[in-house]
Amino acid sequence: MRRRQFVLGGLSAGLGAGATPALALSKAKPSPRAAIPFGAAIRVDLLRDDLDYRRAVLGNCQLVVGEGGLKWIDLRPQENQFVFDHPDRLLAFADANGMRMRGHTLAWYAGMPKWTEAIKTKKAAEHALYEHIDTVVGRYKGRIPSWDVVNEAISDNPAIEKPMRRSIWQDLLGTQHIDMAFRRTAAVDPQAQLVLNDFGFENPTDQCRAKRTAFLRLVKELKDRDVPVHAIGLQGHLPGEKEIDRDGISRFVAELHGMGLAILVTELDVIDDKLPADSLVRDEIVAMRAEAFLQAIGDVCRPEAVLTWGITDKFTWVPIWFSRKDGRPNRPLPLDANYRPKPMMRVINEFTRARP
Repeated sequence: MRRRQFVLGGLSAGLGAGATPALALSKAKPSPRAAIPFGAAIRVDLLRDDLDYRRAVLGNCQLVVGEGGLKWIDLRPQENQFVFDHPDRLLAFADANGMRMRGHTLAWYAGMPKWTEAIKTKKAAEHALYEHIDTVVGRYKGRIPSWDVVNEAISDNPAIEKPMRRSIWQDLLGTQHIDMAFRRTAAVDPQAQLVLNDFGFENPTDQCRAKRTAFLRLVKELKDRDVPVHAIGLQGHLPGEKEIDRDGISRFVAELHGMGLAILVTELDVIDDKLPADSLVRDEIVAMRAEAFLQAIGDVCRPEAVLTWGITDKFTWVPIWFSRKDGRPNRPLPLDANYRPKPMMRVINEFTRARP
């Protein structure tokens, strides 16, 4: 099983007809000069159990997304059972504190409950997908303004003739499952921003270049079919030891933005297992990678949001798959394990600040 299967699990009122939904980032009307909202993936129980964690989220975030809760494996332990406890609690927290909540995710290859293994036909897959979207998006209509509708659809090593990742949806419905998921979500909540979310684009490697090419081809095909994709989520799980392909990312973002798509940074962190042991040196490299990635995007357009996958090194998925051989704790996030800001936080604050 791959690391992505174990990522811990667990926007807009007043749009005119025909307008593209955009992330409702604040009570005020957004403008090109406004600050970019910053947010993080949240573990809901920690908001209750760890006062420092709660303070860190309240002190730094305008957006939240659940690390889990809305993934199939958390939400649907049984075919006919939906458990909305965690997303309901996170949304209540966001509402009470003037934040916005993003929805993650409606269709993904991983994080599927065991009962879905019995889905063997196209008809059964279509029914399960539509029932899920109708129930989940319907529950939060008008309250969760931005959804990662389809997550990680492109293979890690996409071949020209076979670029898509294997999944229950791809195997039974083909690439049409993406069209189906976006169209159904748009039908249930016409005002929601619908996002295609993926990772692995950022380095100057053949693998990343192939993934960018395959992703652009997919997006162009979706746009040609008038599939209601409104935005692209660039996750940004950055390998700390690798340079950022700034020119490649900028060209990639320019092509996406040129198709009328908004850009969001949805899951930023820097994987530091191969970086030097010295924490001060490591933190500066982590900040440098994050800055290069954000600036490569910002050279083309200001993203509508920047979210990190977690807020503190104390709670991060990274050591599950990328623990350091020297036994030192990983440091992939903006705040350290004692909730102190690191250079990465400085980079994010500078990038997201309002511009005169």
